[in-house]
Amino acid sequence: MRALPWSLVPVILLVLAAGALAFGAYPVVPGEMLQWLWWRLGDGPPPPPAVVSVIEGIRGPRIAAALLIGAGLSLAGAAYQSLFRNPLVSPDLLGVSAGAALGAVLGIFLSLPAAGIQGLSFAGGLVAVGLVYLLARAVAARDPLLVLVLAGIVIGTLFGAGLSILKVLADPYNQLPAITFWLLGSLAGIRADEVLLLLPAALAGMAVLLVLHWRIDVMTLGEDEARALGVATGRLRLAVIAAATLLTAAAVAFSGIIGWVGLVVPHLARLAVGPRFARLGPASAAIGAGFLLAVDTLARSAADVEIPLGILTALVGTPIFVWLLAARSAEA
Repeated sequence: MRALPWSLVPVILLVLAAGALAFGAYPVVPGEMLQWLWWRLGDGPPPPPAVVSVIEGIRGPRIAAALLIGAGLSLAGAAYQSLFRNPLVSPDLLGVSAGAALGAVLGIFLSLPAAGIQGLSFAGGLVAVGLVYLLARAVAARDPLLVLVLAGIVIGTLFGAGLSILKVLADPYNQLPAITFWLLGSLAGIRADEVLLLLPAALAGMAVLLVLHWRIDVMTLGEDEARALGVATGRLRLAVIAAATLLTAAAVAFSGIIGWVGLVVPHLARLAVGPRFARLGPASAAIGAGFLLAVDTLARSAADVEIPLGILTALVGTPIFVWLLAARSAEA
């Protein structure tokens, strides 16, 4: 797998995107896709209006959102795992998803616009990971990484209780059903203008993590060793946490909680390209983008009723993670 040529990655993503455009309640055949493409390039007659509506108004924004969110969650998970030197760390286990979800649900509860919901989501995620880090530093233990994971579970549970309080207080006829369905994770109904709001946050977070790749690699040697090599570990840790939290919070704000992607995909990428973040980061982003796009296509095509993404990623991610644990145990 390590010999997988990088040039094949855009081809695979393009094939997945074409499949996502084709499948659905209104099938779009390859001829109609090509007709739409030539028309948009300024050559040829326009396709039927229904095809234009499906491609540009419904499936196109959804595909773009799936690619961005899948790449962002996977890259954030890879960064957290490298920074904390723990393969079990993920945005879910560190409480970031729960914090971002609490912020976003508070925004929905207060009927804020999308930018307000995204801002509260980011603040919630940052507060959650900050509390986890402080709690783990405050507890003296022989296994600090285990304490970190346990602190994440504790803070995630606390923020989950806050979510439950908001659900109890929400309007049972309008807000509560919307919050409940949103928490299950979905890209249904996402619009092009929402993708444009998601795009700068996703690109900024990914750019920061990819630019800092060699410093993140140095951090995997240990904090003392990184300081000895001239890395300002405090500022680096803050920058990586902020960028990874921005990616997670932006994803949660627009799609709800989509678990397992940030945990499982970095493991698959590590098997493919090794642990160096210079390769692990881009590989995680590429695999995560394709993974979430494939899962989203399955979610809206497998049944008459759309299946929430959080349910499908759990169903797909759990056996993959168990297989990874079993394989690692056999190697040991």
